[in-house]
Amino acid sequence: MNSDFDLLIVGGGLVGGSLALAMRDIPLRVGIVEALTEAERQASTAGDRALALARGTVQILDRLGIWQDVSAKAMPIRHIHVSDRGRFGKTRLHADEKGVDALGHVVVARTLEDRISQELHKLDAELICPARVIGLKAGQNGVCVTLKKGEECLNFTATLVVAADGGNSTVRKLLGIQQSVRDYGQTAIVTEVSTQADVNFTAYERFTTAGPLALLPLERRKCSVVWTMKDQDAEEVLSESDANFTASLQSAFGHWLGKIRLAARRQGFPLKLVQAEKMADDRVLLIGNAMHQLHPVAGQGFNLGLRDAAFLAERLSTKLAFREDIGEKAFLDRYVRARQRDLANTIHFTDGLIRVFCTDFPPLALARNAAMIALDCFPPAKRLLARHAMGYGFRL
Repeated sequence: MNSDFDLLIVGGGLVGGSLALAMRDIPLRVGIVEALTEAERQASTAGDRALALARGTVQILDRLGIWQDVSAKAMPIRHIHVSDRGRFGKTRLHADEKGVDALGHVVVARTLEDRISQELHKLDAELICPARVIGLKAGQNGVCVTLKKGEECLNFTATLVVAADGGNSTVRKLLGIQQSVRDYGQTAIVTEVSTQADVNFTAYERFTTAGPLALLPLERRKCSVVWTMKDQDAEEVLSESDANFTASLQSAFGHWLGKIRLAARRQGFPLKLVQAEKMADDRVLLIGNAMHQLHPVAGQGFNLGLRDAAFLAERLSTKLAFREDIGEKAFLDRYVRARQRDLANTIHFTDGLIRVFCTDFPPLALARNAAMIALDCFPPAKRLLARHAMGYGFRL
């Protein structure tokens, strides 16, 4: 089969777009299929969310040549403050203790999306937009892909298809790949607040009786809020007036940043741990949210997806050096095995936090607070936690 593309990336968003940029100096015929027009992307509320970028993620974005422009609109995290409301346990991490300028950064998703989109239009790769995949059929030497672009149906062939088309991945559904789903019975309430005191480059993770509460610095006196709680409690909180919600949030967070004021509308998102039952099919790979969706407690979702893309680009570059078939089963199997450890460790880390900190069982609450104090006083343990926070703890 003579392929139209060596690599066809389905999804030109944060993860798929980053993969395309990582491939720019690799001699492959690359196609990118994106369902949303530029106007639709700009209008989507998904672009309003705050992304917590680990230090390792920032280094990947820098290698892609896009971080310099994004950094001007990003807020560095130089301190991380973890606490348990109403109890004595606290853990604090500081960038200067690790000899770095920042443990990570916070950026509004649209800022990063805009920069990736700008660079995609400069690539030699063919951008097919707006278009949706409506058919896939793998053969011995390639994949036949049918797209719907307006009223037109287009047919292409590719040596390898990479699905980076999000949690509702059309590619995954067409392949019949099932998902394992763990419903946490929780909702993430997302909003923004202005603060009386300077945030001082600090990210707060506070475990409350309702659930984990994160405040991430957006500006000197502005934070993104992600407050996780049981579905029923979230429904009640979302129905409160702005004044009552703000009072509830202030009570849960405390006065670390003085008086807080609501600065954006509230949105609720149900939380589930979702994993595709396999990462690869015949000449197809799933990456990012098409493969995995995590609880936001540790902000690992995009960081994990970007590592998927960066690692795949590295493996493809090595593969091409030997002029080998990039879609062959042996290559895909090796990629899957190599990524499994990072995926499993990241899931266990985030899922473990939820299990330990979303309970008020007194013996467990006492134990976790004692552990937080010990962690704060034990440098080797703090170094390990800092590596996780910077995105290095899961490195292969």
